[in-house]
Amino acid sequence: MNGGITMGQAQIGVYGLGTMGSALALNMADNGFQVAVTNRETDWIKTFVDEAGPLAKNLTPHDSLTAFVQGLATPRVILFMIPSGRPMDMMIDSITPLLDTGDTIIDGGNANFHDTRRRSAMLAEQDLHFVGMGVSGGESGARSGPSMMVGGTDHSWTQLKPILQTISAKFEDDPCVDHLGSDGAGHFVKTVHNGIEYADMQAIAEIYALLRDADSWPAAKIGALFTQWNDGPLRSYLVEISGKVLQATDPETGTPMVDLIRDKAGQKGTGRWTAIEALILGQSASTIEAAVGARSWSSEKTTRTSAQPLLAANTNPTDLPDTDDLQAALMAARILGHAQGFRVLQAASDEYDWSLNMPRIAEIWRAGCIIRSTLLDDLAEAFRDDLPHGELILAPTIRARLDTSIGALRRVVATAISCGIPVPVLSAALAWFDSIRTARGSTNLIQAQRDFFGEHGFQRCDKDGNHHGPWNR
Repeated sequence: MNGGITMGQAQIGVYGLGTMGSALALNMADNGFQVAVTNRETDWIKTFVDEAGPLAKNLTPHDSLTAFVQGLATPRVILFMIPSGRPMDMMIDSITPLLDTGDTIIDGGNANFHDTRRRSAMLAEQDLHFVGMGVSGGESGARSGPSMMVGGTDHSWTQLKPILQTISAKFEDDPCVDHLGSDGAGHFVKTVHNGIEYADMQAIAEIYALLRDADSWPAAKIGALFTQWNDGPLRSYLVEISGKVLQATDPETGTPMVDLIRDKAGQKGTGRWTAIEALILGQSASTIEAAVGARSWSSEKTTRTSAQPLLAANTNPTDLPDTDDLQAALMAARILGHAQGFRVLQAASDEYDWSLNMPRIAEIWRAGCIIRSTLLDDLAEAFRDDLPHGELILAPTIRARLDTSIGALRRVVATAISCGIPVPVLSAALAWFDSIRTARGSTNLIQAQRDFFGEHGFQRCDKDGNHHGPWNR
């Protein structure tokens, strides 16, 4: 099966015509690029091309891997949109004998960055280039303009840049894509993006739960409030869609759609990866950890249903703070959650020598991706100023935002605790803020305990060196 253009002239190949692969291929074709396409299930290929309509002239279908590779201009650029893990390794084994020096393979899935680093090193030994590329925005973003986070070599970026900058989302004409670093940098940044997404979604859900359970607001009223908030400083894709889904009704019953959905959230692993890597790097992304935990707890529906009548809440209900406080509390939690995510990115950048550009990352998240928001503009600007001790939350503009919102977060968390309503992300954000602002913490006691049972030693405030206490003499 060959059609559309002359053999050897396709500028990029897309393998995998599922939801995301199809959308990206059509995006490229729509922007005038010649795209070779193929799929493991070959019967999908003709259907995809037929449904492309006028764009089919920019698509070259192939029903074999060999023909697909031969149909690409050299040096070749091949984007794989297939499941991560073993399927990608199997595909690399199949395609590398068909490639030539200088060709580039791109993994556009949500891959573990450790796998990306391994594959990059392995292919480099064969003078081939491997790119881990994070793609955010879902099917709609992939079709009309995603945010993309690219890792890999400078050679690969030179090949990819004209295509990716053209098909990406734009924020005031600035392409929301960039080369972020070597080997696994792109996939790691996408992983942390998803971790922040987990925290954002959970924080919004906690505000929803407070209004629903502590003040008996119906879903549509909460949705209208979120829609109102989306016209202000909380403007973001997630707040926007939360307002829309809360105001939607089930066409069969007329009931608010959200009230008919079981409270069991799924997850695909990237939020968990963020939490794990944060701990490995010596960071505690507590808001992301809390969001991952909340999804895990949600899966225990049977246990929660059995526990509700058995475990006394012993609550002391208080009036819910006003909506201005709720809005400010959500803003504070979002600022702190993003700040934790960027701390993880900085730790990984130092560990893997990626030289990640933090303001640029904030900028390419401003459009096309799931966590796009006006907050990212403020964060990018803050990063470009001199940060005290390199800490985002110490930037003057961010401190000013927290000064006006952290009190509201305290009131909201206190009310939730009094009412027995779980707010793990809001609580974690506040606890982290208080930990960071506490000059003298309590771990001196922990060091004493460690020395007592393990003679680990400790540092003294008044002397240099390692010391032991008098308890074991």
